[in-house]
Amino acid sequence: MTLLYTEVEEELRTAVRDLLADKAPAAAEGDNAAAWNGLARDIGVAGLLVPEASGGAGASAREVAVVLEELGRAVTPVPFLTSSVLATRVLLDAGYADIARLASGEATAALCVSLAASPYRDVTTAAVDADIVGKRPASVSLENERVSGRFTGVAGALGADLFVVPGEDGLVAVVEAERARVEPVVSLDVTRPLATVTFDGAPAVVLDGGSVPEALLFTAGLLASEQVGVAEWCLTTTVAYLKERRQFARPVGSFQALKHRLADLWLEVAGARAAARNAADQLASGSDARVAVAVAAAHCGEVAVRVAEEALQLHGGIGMTWEHPVHLYLKRAKADAIAFGTPGDHRTALAPLVGLPAPE
Repeated sequence: MTLLYTEVEEELRTAVRDLLADKAPAAAEGDNAAAWNGLARDIGVAGLLVPEASGGAGASAREVAVVLEELGRAVTPVPFLTSSVLATRVLLDAGYADIARLASGEATAALCVSLAASPYRDVTTAAVDADIVGKRPASVSLENERVSGRFTGVAGALGADLFVVPGEDGLVAVVEAERARVEPVVSLDVTRPLATVTFDGAPAVVLDGGSVPEALLFTAGLLASEQVGVAEWCLTTTVAYLKERRQFARPVGSFQALKHRLADLWLEVAGARAAARNAADQLASGSDARVAVAVAAAHCGEVAVRVAEEALQLHGGIGMTWEHPVHLYLKRAKADAIAFGTPGDHRTALAPLVGLPAPE
């Protein structure tokens, strides 16, 4: 195991960063079709987790983590996490036949779970045809079945072409977007909008074998890399600002108290990166990554929030305005901190894995 970036990973990072700088200026709000088309079709990030035989790149969680770091640095509003990681992981496990649509970037998918869903708790499920539940063979793929249900706080739903719907008894259903009612809701993080998705007897392809809890755990481990990207941007931008901002005829960054605060933040970001890299490496190796994921998710979420809050404070008056993008990073950090399990959820799950009593 190595936490260092490979040459291939650095090349991927450079490609993603250059494309985002060209097509998606940092902290762009709203839809960014040009950025997603470039990422999905020119670089091929949409199919990183999809095997080559199915039209993907056959890459691992390590490469996905590098992309998420860069997307965190730019808080770019693209459906990579929700479609190419979360939904794709469920569909791959379930043996979805048309996965090449997602791998090519031709279509995007959203898993119908709340952004605040935890891998350690049951998720809301849709009602699936009662004749299937409990009477199916070990592996099944049934077309033209019907599903009904209502799901709140779904990320990636706006603009999705497919919905992956958790069903009863471990089934998952794939529903075309035109068969769903999608209602936008107010979201703290405007760069990752949420929606309520409703199905009323919608025709669906029903699959067996996609584990939603495993996909949530997998995504939580990789979300830590996005949080590292958010924290890194906040720290780098703050250091640059304090070097330029002058008070009492000297750069503000030369004040000893601020140097200490920045040094502490740098140590926290470095530690968070190590935890996130370890989680990505463990997920890529196929080994039991529950400990690594819980550590990364519990630690990186809090670090991202702390660094973003410090960035806003250290930017002074300009940091309190809408004109400066730091508020977008703070909102992303806050939203990420409750996505796919809060730090408290992950610490509670971690305790028994390492033989410690759960926190009070």
